[in-house]
Amino acid sequence: MNTPVLRRRLTAGLVAAVLATAGGPLVSPAPALAADAAHRSLRTASNPDWMRRLPDGASLAALSLPGTHDTLSIHGGAWTQTQENHGNSAATLAAQLHAGVRAVDIRARINGGNTLTIHHGATYQQANFDDVLNVLGSFLAARPTETVVMRLKHECTGEFGSCTDATGQLGFADIFDRYRDGRPGLFWGPSVNRWAGAAVPTLGAVRGKVVLAVLHGPRGGRYGQYGLAQFAGWGDGSSAYVQDEYHVPNVGAIATKRDQVRRHLDATSAGDPTRMYVNFASGASVLATPEAVAGGALGVQGVNPFLWTYLNEGPEVHPPVRRTGMLMLDFPGGGLIDRIIAVNAGGRP
Repeated sequence: MNTPVLRRRLTAGLVAAVLATAGGPLVSPAPALAADAAHRSLRTASNPDWMRRLPDGASLAALSLPGTHDTLSIHGGAWTQTQENHGNSAATLAAQLHAGVRAVDIRARINGGNTLTIHHGATYQQANFDDVLNVLGSFLAARPTETVVMRLKHECTGEFGSCTDATGQLGFADIFDRYRDGRPGLFWGPSVNRWAGAAVPTLGAVRGKVVLAVLHGPRGGRYGQYGLAQFAGWGDGSSAYVQDEYHVPNVGAIATKRDQVRRHLDATSAGDPTRMYVNFASGASVLATPEAVAGGALGVQGVNPFLWTYLNEGPEVHPPVRRTGMLMLDFPGGGLIDRIIAVNAGGRP
């Protein structure tokens, strides 16, 4: 196993062991920060059909897409939860879509009956993949001008701190194909072809559809050729066009994570206009919860308020951000979602 994956699994396992042994965290995480424009205020944004204002001919690569990391991780405690809890059975996803989120990160376990359930590590998130597809299908039927980009990941390694798949089932890709075939027209067809990766589409080609960006195995390897061809090298962590430096060893290291996000944001803004860029603002470790990294802790500014400031600063401070790509957030605030969407118009909200 490569070192980043091993580190992620050991971190998750250590947290699980500490909680199981002590009956709860030995040291409670810092109290949640008050909600503000950047953090924990998802429902203050209302952008259910913001893509209708964009031209059909716009490449998906040209867009700035608010996204969520581990989109449905709302259970499991401070070291596992990554999003505000707006309800089980993918009701949380419905709230995110209404706010304007258009890039999602779905993690699934193979369950009995050749079905998929939503997990973050060992924790079942009280949602199934059918729930995810029901919410996406209903939303896109009601809002056919929109599209949603999905990263789907097989979550379970069977190792300490992870989940274990049910035995005697089909492989993950085969199960996914059954879901795809049972929902004709929901996915953009070229992105869910096992045998050939898709080119980056125009918005007009994918309105009313889900675009699969990549189908990941439990250690980051790509299943088949599903998704967009440009992401053939997207493994675990960072790769070409992807920033995912998820290990933030302590609260003080949030400053390093902020800089990684900023540098990739600058690269996205100035980079190849035909390529999609993915920027994970998320991170965690035993000594830094996802919320601490997102919102800040112990006087250290979190990634979300940093982004809020950076995106609102004028050209006298730094070159303006012309596109953000897929910006994958933990506990996003409504104002931050609004601001990312506004980049598409080249202006400010």
